[in-house]
Amino acid sequence: MSNQLWQAAARSGKSLLKQSPIGWKASTASLLSRSRTTLQQPEEIKPKAFDAAKYPTKVQEFSKSSTGLSKVTTLPNGVRVASENTPGHFSAVGVYVDAGSRYESPANQGVSHILDRLAFKSTKTSSADEMLSKLESLGGNIMCSSSRESIMYQSAVFNQDVQQVMSIFADVICNPVIAPEEVEEQRQTALYEIQDIWSKPEMILPEILHTVAFKGNTLGNPLLCPPENLASMTPELIKSYMKTWYRPERMVVAVCGTDHNLAVQLAEKYFGNIPASETPLDSVKTHRIIQERQTKSASFVQSLFSSTKTNSAESLATQPAHYTGGIELVDAPEQMFTHVQVAFEGLPIHDDDIYALATLQILLGGGGSFSAGGPGKGMYSRLFTNVLNQHYWVESCTAFNHCYTDSGLFGIAASCRPEYANVLLEVICRELDLVARQDVGHLGVNKVELSRAKNQLKSSLLMNLESRMVQLEDLGRQVQVQGSKTGIDEMLAKIDAVDLEKLAQVASRIVRGAVSVTSGGSGDATIVAQGEVRGINNPRKILEKYGLGSGKKTW
Repeated sequence: MSNQLWQAAARSGKSLLKQSPIGWKASTASLLSRSRTTLQQPEEIKPKAFDAAKYPTKVQEFSKSSTGLSKVTTLPNGVRVASENTPGHFSAVGVYVDAGSRYESPANQGVSHILDRLAFKSTKTSSADEMLSKLESLGGNIMCSSSRESIMYQSAVFNQDVQQVMSIFADVICNPVIAPEEVEEQRQTALYEIQDIWSKPEMILPEILHTVAFKGNTLGNPLLCPPENLASMTPELIKSYMKTWYRPERMVVAVCGTDHNLAVQLAEKYFGNIPASETPLDSVKTHRIIQERQTKSASFVQSLFSSTKTNSAESLATQPAHYTGGIELVDAPEQMFTHVQVAFEGLPIHDDDIYALATLQILLGGGGSFSAGGPGKGMYSRLFTNVLNQHYWVESCTAFNHCYTDSGLFGIAASCRPEYANVLLEVICRELDLVARQDVGHLGVNKVELSRAKNQLKSSLLMNLESRMVQLEDLGRQVQVQGSKTGIDEMLAKIDAVDLEKLAQVASRIVRGAVSVTSGGSGDATIVAQGEVRGINNPRKILEKYGLGSGKKTW
């Protein structure tokens, strides 16, 4: 399961860079009135004239309650083509490149941020204005976004426009001009965006959290281009990054709502001519290497981390994340509230305990003090009943869970009036302590809470997969990381298997810092805050009071 699906199921906010995606949405009127005679359509391809079985193909049943199949075909140059032919008036098309901020070096840190802003600009076949005209004439939703582990080109279009959008994606991925004036424009845009995000704690704190939790490595690389690096974002540097990471074996072309034979035929036409890499860095294989290294003994991983200092593509592609933990307080006394996030090293996406951890996030739940609440909206979650309903001075309190290939972050984000910041920190730690214990009687998690959380998680997963775009990203990212897709029936069965003992065991593994046994991380907590922070005193003492973290002081 992809990180995006977990986030959607838990009703989490969009990722930092997705708050302002590069996309164009044509109005309904323009969709209905568009004239196909004005579009330069590629020559139409008929699916019956092509058989994808001539290439290696995996076929999976993604749910026993559905007649649809997940199919994955690998082209000769390494491009993977994944499809789910679920019926509907719209199809979703995406190209997923295994790149992103975790693969950046100090020399090009921030390039992914600029690169996704340069999507759908001029190419060798179209000017920027011509590209924009093509996108507007298609309608639907077309966007590019970058994350820590992927750069994603995604769209939802009419079924008959799948070929047209596939040709556009191929053009912007394989033939970008990256003109100096376009880069300069995006530098200025990025600077404004960075300044704007820094004024919004709910957007910038997750970014600060990652940079502190994984200090100086992989998942700690910033999603936003550092302002001091903007001047070094030249066309040559961006092209070099694309040449390194935009390899066919690191690309997945995913399509939902279209016949698999047609999807493979289109992918072969538009992406099959990308030359195969002389030294392949296959995304599935490199992710497997990362996972294998991350599950070795702590001493081995730590020695590996300390010795892996080269910035070669192979080194960056296989370097496991190293959790450090730490604390950072950003003083901003002009803000009305103090925002605090407390996190611990979470679980990688392939860990068997990930389903119990996702259930724990739903069980903790939370929201804002002015949330409408209501049945099915989290009003009975622990953070609502134990925090928001008990402390009038708490503005918001929500559990979060970030999952990646080889690590993660789990914790609670909250905000309050500045004079209560230190008390808020203690309230957060108390709630994390209680869910990890089975000896606190009625204060602990009960069967009713657990059953409710499991049902909410299952229904959220199923309902989110009804969205074409969520279905598309889940398919594309899973195939990118593991070469296949985990079926929904398997996920539901693993959620059903979570019991009270398992939930407490996994919660304890997280908040007591025991993940470090297999990851090589520090086991410590990560605490970040923004606002009036002078009232936050000795957070280490509060952590020790509740037995959170490993007890190893790292700051």
